[in-house]
Amino acid sequence: MQKFIHPVSGVFQSLYKILDFNQTICRKGFDTVAFDWIWKAILIVIAGTFLLRLAGRKSISQMTLPQTVIMIGIGSLLIQPVSGSNIWVTLAVGAILITTLFIMEYAQVKGNIFEKIITGKSKVLIENGIVKEQNLKKLRMTVDQLEMNLRMNNVKKIDDVEWATLEPNGQVGFSLKNDAQPVTKEEFNQLSSDVQQILTQLSANDQINQLRTQLNELNNQIAQMKTQRDMFKELDEEAPKHPSPRHLQ
Repeated sequence: MQKFIHPVSGVFQSLYKILDFNQTICRKGFDTVAFDWIWKAILIVIAGTFLLRLAGRKSISQMTLPQTVIMIGIGSLLIQPVSGSNIWVTLAVGAILITTLFIMEYAQVKGNIFEKIITGKSKVLIENGIVKEQNLKKLRMTVDQLEMNLRMNNVKKIDDVEWATLEPNGQVGFSLKNDAQPVTKEEFNQLSSDVQQILTQLSANDQINQLRTQLNELNNQIAQMKTQRDMFKELDEEAPKHPSPRHLQ
């Protein structure tokens, strides 16, 4: 006996088979896409780490201008494969960027002219306690920004700085005057030894007079230091005692 199938039921059965087939295809496609993302992500991490390792170990604060540009370019490139770009083309471009960086750094080692063009030279900001205003203007740097960098290195007064330079990596390098430099252990031991020798050669009264003279000299030095400009104290004042030029504030 032949089984009768209602036309409406046949339509529903056909639709069900079509939907089930589409779901199977979509599920397989989703699994394929998910796997594609996984292996791309792993490859990006491995290749990116390798490329950045080749570029060098310098931190961001130590990078020169070409190195910073290359790092930004690599960071932008590594995300492209996730959005659908060819991952092998991306890695090839990254390798070209690193190779270009190697060539530029090698050229700087071989000739000063390349170093001057690519990286630049250090610029003098302070010479013998005097701020070089013209250089600050060329570098678009204010006195407040200069003082901020000095305070971060525990420098209290600009007058204590013998030389200060702006390095190609953006950091401020400086050297203090001899009178402002901290005492080293070797100097302290030498001073202690000299004092002991002097005390053994002097009588009691001479020692007392010598100590009084030294105390008076120390008090005079302390009084002079209190009257000098202190960049840390100026932060608590409404206006600095020695205001900077208007065009460099």
